[in-house]
Amino acid sequence: MSLTTISRHTGSTAADRSRQRVLRNTYGLLALSLVPTVLGAWIGVNTGITAALSGGVGALVFLAGAFGFIFAIERTKHSATGVAVLLAFTFFMGLMLSRLLAAVLGLNNGAQLVMTAFGGTAGVFFVMANLASIVKRDLDGLAKWLFFGAIVLLIGGLINIFVGSTALMAAISVMAIGIFSAFLLVDLKRIIDGGETNYITATLALYLSLFNIFQSLLALLGIFGGERD
Repeated sequence: MSLTTISRHTGSTAADRSRQRVLRNTYGLLALSLVPTVLGAWIGVNTGITAALSGGVGALVFLAGAFGFIFAIERTKHSATGVAVLLAFTFFMGLMLSRLLAAVLGLNNGAQLVMTAFGGTAGVFFVMANLASIVKRDLDGLAKWLFFGAIVLLIGGLINIFVGSTALMAAISVMAIGIFSAFLLVDLKRIIDGGETNYITATLALYLSLFNIFQSLLALLGIFGGERD
């Protein structure tokens, strides 16, 4: 075996170990991020602390908080501080989710709908994770179109704050499930291929997709499957 072959084999092995480490750390941090999310949602539902955040005020608080945290995570992603900031962000997202959760839990079958949305989100993640390990094609080009779709969703969501259309909310939710499921596939594929080397950034990307899928599923289930008195 030549020195060149040995060098290539060693480099390939090191790259494989690096990819596995990033993937393992990402999955671990993603699982951990669910704890502050659930805690934030529980506090929000039981205290009603976010009940007053409706309409434009709620949207402003959410956007300012979310983008502020994302900026802070990107600035600290190369240190242990990044993990703490990410977990604080997931707590904030749990708080923001609590208004929708409280509304769904107020339905006769609310707890069942929440569990169904959680199971559906887990199912989407399982499918996308398996697809990402099978698909050989590079998907980075798809990410640009998905980003454009996410902007359209954001604009549509802001418009619906003032319109208050149930039909538009349902349409946006369906689109969000499709777009963020595809985002999951793209991001998981990038991590598996070694294109993402920072597990905090990787966790943030996966968390945002899962959060939006869960929220959209919950909204759809509340609209079409909610049992009222």
